[in-house]
Amino acid sequence: MAKKLNLRNPNKASNIAVIGLGRFGTSLALELVKSGCEVLGIDSDDRLVQASAAGLTHVVKADSTNEETLRELGIDEFDAAVVAIGSDLEASILTASLLLQLGVKQVWVKATSSAHGRILEQLGVHHVVFPEADMGRRVAHMVAGESLDYIEIAPEFVMVKISAPTSFDGQTLAKLELRKRYGVTVVATGHGDQDFKNATPETIIHKGDHLLLAGPTDMIRAFGQLS
Repeated sequence: MAKKLNLRNPNKASNIAVIGLGRFGTSLALELVKSGCEVLGIDSDDRLVQASAAGLTHVVKADSTNEETLRELGIDEFDAAVVAIGSDLEASILTASLLLQLGVKQVWVKATSSAHGRILEQLGVHHVVFPEADMGRRVAHMVAGESLDYIEIAPEFVMVKISAPTSFDGQTLAKLELRKRYGVTVVATGHGDQDFKNATPETIIHKGDHLLLAGPTDMIRAFGQLS
């Protein structure tokens, strides 16, 4: 049986358990570590556990569908837990149910289908994510040439990176009045691949600039048709 781990560290923003160390889970866990979180990786596959050992704060081989195992790991003491189990639907649902039962403050679960997502929502999972579907939408907008990058912030509200229309060259954001005329807000600007800077009314747009825009999906889409 796994030994209970004490991962509390007052200097860290949060302690997060990532259950399922496949491609999605491992990528997410490593990014959390980079952001300053302490991460416990859990998987029943010894090969995946060994592969993740060097990059994560702690890793353990364990069965996440076993309530006693989760208790011994002190899962209820974590600020959040992410269930990144992909192929085993039963294990994903049972693990999520146990995390909620044990009182984990924030439970995030990867859903592989709309039916899977509905079941998780009915269980009371705090956050259900659809990484494949979300990435599909993001790439579709890029392939269609509507944007250089695309992030859905909420239903019908997005943030995108686009090339500045050539007609904007030499004009300030105050003069362009983009929010008034098009219903979109320029959050930041950057030239080519250079770092972005916060946009102000005095920011001058130049040929070759990229704009980081936020706004309703339909208005962003209409704005993307400008040239």
